[in-house]
Amino acid sequence: MSTTIALDSLPQSTAADAAEEEAEPRLLSAGERWSLGLRLLLSMIAAGLLVIALIWRVLLPAEGYLADLVAGGAALLVAVPVFSAAWRSLRNPSLNGVSDQLVAVALIAAWATGDLMTAALLPIVMLVGHVLEERSLLGSREAINALGRLVQSSAVRVRADGGRERVATQHLRIGDRIELHAGDRLPIDGVIVSGAASIDTSSLTGESVPVDVVEGATVLAGAINLDGALLVEVTRIGAETTLGKIVGLMREAEQAKPPLTRLLEAYAGHYMILILLVATAVWFATNSTAAMLAVLVACCPCALVLAAPATAVAAVAVAARHGILIKSAAFLEQLAEVNSVVLDKTGTVTLGELIVVAVLPEPGVSPAMLVTLAASLGAQSSHPVSRAVAAGVPERERLPLNDVREVRGLGVQARMNGAAVALGRVELLASLGVETKAPADHDGPLVGVCSNGRLLGWLLLADEPRPESREAVEELRSLGLERQVLLTGDRLSVAQQVGAHLGITDICANVLPQQKMQRVLAELRAGYKPMVVGDGINDSLALKAGAVGIAMGAQAADVARASADLVLMTNDLRRLATCIRLSRRCRRTIHTNVAIGLGWTVMLSGLAAAGLLGAEGALAAAVFHNLSTLLGMANSGRLLLFDESQRH
Repeated sequence: MSTTIALDSLPQSTAADAAEEEAEPRLLSAGERWSLGLRLLLSMIAAGLLVIALIWRVLLPAEGYLADLVAGGAALLVAVPVFSAAWRSLRNPSLNGVSDQLVAVALIAAWATGDLMTAALLPIVMLVGHVLEERSLLGSREAINALGRLVQSSAVRVRADGGRERVATQHLRIGDRIELHAGDRLPIDGVIVSGAASIDTSSLTGESVPVDVVEGATVLAGAINLDGALLVEVTRIGAETTLGKIVGLMREAEQAKPPLTRLLEAYAGHYMILILLVATAVWFATNSTAAMLAVLVACCPCALVLAAPATAVAAVAVAARHGILIKSAAFLEQLAEVNSVVLDKTGTVTLGELIVVAVLPEPGVSPAMLVTLAASLGAQSSHPVSRAVAAGVPERERLPLNDVREVRGLGVQARMNGAAVALGRVELLASLGVETKAPADHDGPLVGVCSNGRLLGWLLLADEPRPESREAVEELRSLGLERQVLLTGDRLSVAQQVGAHLGITDICANVLPQQKMQRVLAELRAGYKPMVVGDGINDSLALKAGAVGIAMGAQAADVARASADLVLMTNDLRRLATCIRLSRRCRRTIHTNVAIGLGWTVMLSGLAAAGLLGAEGALAAAVFHNLSTLLGMANSGRLLLFDESQRH
């Protein structure tokens, strides 16, 4: 059955919606969603019961058995997902499965000694940690999904007989011709057969200035037609388009990312075997079940297991207070080790929008009059350069115009009080017989204004660096990130100006998304651990490939936010240094917690094996063991004092 539908027989949104539904990739199966939700729900209920048990024990010590009963209920609740996860890990071994097995062993040991509080607390913390880890893994799928939505829509195909029909993008074929109007996004790579327009290619190149295209020009999937009508012949479709290759390379970048440092999990399997061997040896040597249970309880790695999660929870809370969204707490450790930074230019270290940076009136012309007339003319056009010119003057102050005519890609002509006025490029002014000599020292968009064939002056526009960008880059250098790279799809001369302002000499200009990723991978091969900062679709590959990816979230594209490991919810680049300082503080806290947990466990295990904990050795081991856990959590809590909100 044909999927082609005549335009006049279908609402405009139906074909697009159908295509989008067909193209929507699966994120989680129903079973995965149910399992994830159940584990989180049980953890929350068990945590509530545990709080009730603790309050009960403090307020009504004479009825401690009721508190134990409530704690036992909490332990039973979390035991279901703990033991099911441990069983699955035995059948399908994995790194995370080792942790599940350790938690199950710890749970059994805690039950055996009657320490129901520990039996409930440890699985709760671990289950929440697993839920957060599983949720963070969705970032790659969300990024790919967001990329796919850019081109999985519909298009107006022109048939051989001249008729038009709306079809789903995936049904287009090489050689087909499609029609694009203002606001349409190109779903394919192609060549313009007829028409002219300005297109926004920032999603692919990072270039903030729209590109004017005419017949014969090549256009890429993902670009947006800002004005004009285009007839485009399809040359590449699906995975072969530039944007389609980004989707494929996104998967490669995800796999090429350096592995997360999980020291405790890496040795957890050996640790568990060691515990069982030591406990068995103690039982044979002492013939004491109490001593064996004391060793098992003493060796339960609660403090070690909680060393990182407890610190990460505190760090996530502190980061949120500073406007930093951490999508996976594991990246805090990676961020502490970065020693280079790769910065996108447009929208990251620059404002990402054109502004008038200079006004050059001709002799006898008032600068205020020149700006007002230019803004009045610019308001009559939808071109980004014209909009930038118009933004400088409120609407109520603009001059009345009539006979307005926009010359596509060149500028605007009109009449004002009988005088012929115009705003536009050098070519437009030359066509009106105006003698012009454009400023030679400006490497960026510029427009001239004329009246009755006389040049009134020039307005120079540029995408300016953020006010705090230089300070932010210098702060990163002071933190040891002296190797700094500026990447951009913009022209080299423009990039060099921005680099000179920031003090960055290593500049890569005119690069596409694949080339950005390759540069980041080259940094990794050279032994560096780069922090990559970007905001656009064109940065998504590089964000994924870096040791750590950070998106400027206030204006970042959805794909960039999904690809990044951290998101700055404000546009203040100085928060990059805050991220690093917080990460390094977090790493020191984790190392301290590990030292506390390991040292305490070794000491307590030795006392238990020697029978020095008495007849109630298991209970004493549980009490002292919980003390080390509390020490680690208290040390993690100190991280909450970290505050740089008033630093800048």
